[in-house]
This record gives sequence, structure tokens and C-alpha cells, in this order.
Amino acid sequence: MSRITRSAIALVLGLSFLGTAGPAQAKAADASSAVRTLRYDAGHAAEFRATVDQAAQVWNSSVTTVRLVPGTPADFVVYADDGWPRAQSTGLGRGTVWMGRQAVSEGHAPLRIAAHEIGHILGLPDRRTGRCEDLMSGASAGTGCTNPDPNADERAEVESNFGVLPTLSRPPRTFTDDAAVAAH
Repeated sequence: MSRITRSAIALVLGLSFLGTAGPAQAKAADASSAVRTLRYDAGHAAEFRATVDQAAQVWNSSVTTVRLVPGTPADFVVYADDGWPRAQSTGLGRGTVWMGRQAVSEGHAPLRIAAHEIGHILGLPDRRTGRCEDLMSGASAGTGCTNPDPNADERAEVESNFGVLPTLSRPPRTFTDDAAVAAH
């Protein structure tokens, strides 16, 4: 029997076992789909602190598998600086966000920036579609776009990220939403 055939049989048997799970397995499955609470620290976000809190509420009203609450120790920290907004994810739900004043001074909406950067912490990549209805299009949607709400696909991706095996680790990633970088 080939290795592929043995793997396929093992997979089918494993899936059939899951379908006949008893109460203990069902309870474990329920625990894995529980809401995951992420604490954030916006104490270093200066003038953007209230905006970060508002962006957290945008996400809380958009998804059910994760809840963002202020607190320490924090899963992610938000800072204000004079650069371009960016996020560095150190794992799903963990990392650092910088609310860069440069984008705000160029006319980009602070709430959209905060919701977008938190989207990176929640596992979403930049998509640069140029469409305002796509939160993860970031600066490519232009300064006239103020929409802070994730679209249906973005919400579904976050639900998936946190709904199934929410403790999966992800490699560290840095997201820079610099319009000059996006053009190249």
C-alpha cells in the first residue's frame, strides 16, 4: 500500500471518528469555537487613543469569534509616531500597531487607519484593491474614503482565523501601508 493511500485512509478514518464524537469531544469542540478575547493597550497612542477604542468597537460589532478589550498584559500595543501607519504581527492576535501621523496629515481618516491596522493583527493582509468598501485596501482607496468597516469577505476571514483552532501560531509579519511602497 502506498504512502499516499495510507494517508488518505487515515484521514477518512479520522474524519469519521470526528463525526461520531461523544460528549467529551463535543465539549472540546465547543471550547475551540468560543470567543477569543484579545487585550490591547492604546496607552501609547497619544491623540489616537479614542480612535483605537472606536476601531476596536467596529471589529467587536463585525465579528463574533474574537472580542477586543482594553487591558494589560496586552496581546497587542498601539503607538503613535510621525511615520506611516503600520502593523507588525508576532502571531495571530498579537503584535504592534503604529498610528502614523503622516497618513493623517495627508488626509487619510484616522478611524479607517486604526481599523485597517487592527485587521492586520487579526490576520488580514493588505489587498490594495483601491475600493473604499474594502477595509484592507488601505491607502489605495484614497483620502476621500472614510469607511472603517470590514466587508463580508474580511469579516469571514477573521471569523475563520479565530473560529477554528484559534491557537495556531503564525510567523511574524510586518505590514506597511505606505502608498509609495504600494505603487511599486
